[in-house]
Amino acid sequence: MIEKREFYIDGQWRAPAAPRDCEVIDPSTEEPCAVISLGAQADTDAAVAAALRVGPGWRATPPTKRRAVVERILEQYEARKEDLAQAISLEMGAPIDLARGSQAAALKGHTKGFLRAFEQIEWLRPLGDHAPDTMISLEPIGVVGLITPWNWPMNQVSLKVIPALLAGCTIVLKPSEEAPLSSIVFAEMLHDAGVPAGVFNLVNGDGVGVGTQLSTHEDVQMISFTGSTRAGRAISKAAAETLKRVTLELGGKGANVVFADAGEEAVVRGVQHCMQNTGQSCNAPTRMLVERGFYDDAVEIAARTAGEIGVGPAHQPGGHVGPLVNKTQWEKVQGLIETGIAEGARLVAGGPGLPEGVNRGFFVRPTVFADVSRDMTIAKEEIFGPVLSIMPFEDEAEAIEIANDTPYGLTNYVQSADPARRNRLALALHSGMVEMNGRSRGAGAPFGGVGQSGRAREGGIWGIEEFLEVKAISGWGLDAAE
Repeated sequence: MIEKREFYIDGQWRAPAAPRDCEVIDPSTEEPCAVISLGAQADTDAAVAAALRVGPGWRATPPTKRRAVVERILEQYEARKEDLAQAISLEMGAPIDLARGSQAAALKGHTKGFLRAFEQIEWLRPLGDHAPDTMISLEPIGVVGLITPWNWPMNQVSLKVIPALLAGCTIVLKPSEEAPLSSIVFAEMLHDAGVPAGVFNLVNGDGVGVGTQLSTHEDVQMISFTGSTRAGRAISKAAAETLKRVTLELGGKGANVVFADAGEEAVVRGVQHCMQNTGQSCNAPTRMLVERGFYDDAVEIAARTAGEIGVGPAHQPGGHVGPLVNKTQWEKVQGLIETGIAEGARLVAGGPGLPEGVNRGFFVRPTVFADVSRDMTIAKEEIFGPVLSIMPFEDEAEAIEIANDTPYGLTNYVQSADPARRNRLALALHSGMVEMNGRSRGAGAPFGGVGQSGRAREGGIWGIEEFLEVKAISGWGLDAAE
């Protein structure tokens, strides 16, 4: 049992002001694996005060020195990457190979991307030849509250903390109480990397407590949140009174448009992508739209592919999927699977209940529904589990119409051998990202959506700019007499 009843504030680990213990559950066993404390208002205030106090000094630190600090975090990653992977696997159930290869490794990939983008930033530049005496200055926004989720914990922590540090902001991080252990390791890494005391602070807590306290705190200038659309709305309302900047990366209901010429490989890839991380990804392609002439074959391929996906505990090596994060999420997914059956979708793989041979843990059978219509609950709601909905389309126009028939707009996908058709679809789909034929976005491309998926742009230069303010200065370089 891991016990961490302390918060990282002003460069040291401190006991909470009013200890309130919270168990962290291993979703593979349903047993407690750690005990943490949830923060009170006094803890949040102490963390914000530390960040506020050191803000001017960190703001004035030359960009090259801020970069050097972040480069030392990369060195710490190499020393602690196994600790990060083990923590992520334990706290949220990511299979250990996924935790090592994707979950923990996201810190390295994103940090390298931010360092590359950092070189492109012009901190002080002329407005243009037409206004030689007007300068544009990019400056840190100030104290930022970062609220991160449990499904890709280190991915989201690195997408927020690293650019905030590079921008010159000071930070209070509240990780998810469901998956706090990796963030505790991360705080230890930042301490050992020599991040100045007070620049980075960590307070564990829940959304109602520390999350709300950060969102309403008058000394916090910005909230960056990743999580559910429901929680994003609540944070926006809470932050409105103090006129904070709020950036939100929320849910999704991605469409994967598969044309007949894409072939079997596209269907297999789409099913595997949907099931990755046990379906607990906001950008999962959970709606597979298939061209009518290929539809029956695609359903058969998808059912077979899902049936071949293994399910097992997080500590077990291999390419299987693990459990959902907790009982609440398990019950929600089970309820939506039952709803899909009740509303008339054709179940072709998986279904309700635990996988065969499993008697504990929050495991779900990889599930595929065919003949799903747009009005069905499983076609509209974000399930956040290993559940795929397949529906046919007749032509490009209908594919676009179905894909865009959602309030979400995070990631859509296109599969076709025809480059011109792919490009037409990419421009017509209403989302912040479009990925085609299995090609991932290039390093440094922004991650974010539109509509109820929020409007954050994380990663690369856009991710750093979210933490910067723009100042216009006129009369630059002119003598007082002029």
